[in-house]
Amino acid sequence: MSDEEYFRSCVAKERHLAHLLGHHEIEEFSDDAGTLWENTTALPKWTRDWNACGSLIATYNITIGFGKDPLHHNEDAVIAGSVTVPFSDHPTRERAIMYAIVKAVIHRLEHAKHCH
Repeated sequence: MSDEEYFRSCVAKERHLAHLLGHHEIEEFSDDAGTLWENTTALPKWTRDWNACGSLIATYNITIGFGKDPLHHNEDAVIAGSVTVPFSDHPTRERAIMYAIVKAVIHRLEHAKHCH
């Protein structure tokens, strides 16, 4: 995956999470690529900023662990809630952890939505 494809995948995860959190009028401007806006407010960059990501851990009680991903030849991985993300899919371990946290929150919100 190229750097640009990875960057776009992070923004897509953030857009998905924003929708689940009730943000519906989301825009991204070409002169500020990667920043999602709702009206005049920039939304958090959950997959790319520890401050934004940390609040997700606290709000949604996401447990973080480390282990192996059996679906990826037992590669080293981060386990966030019920989500496993191999480190090899990300440029750094920190980025993999943030991505996993966002993915875990999305999973939790979608599961709660389908259970009601």
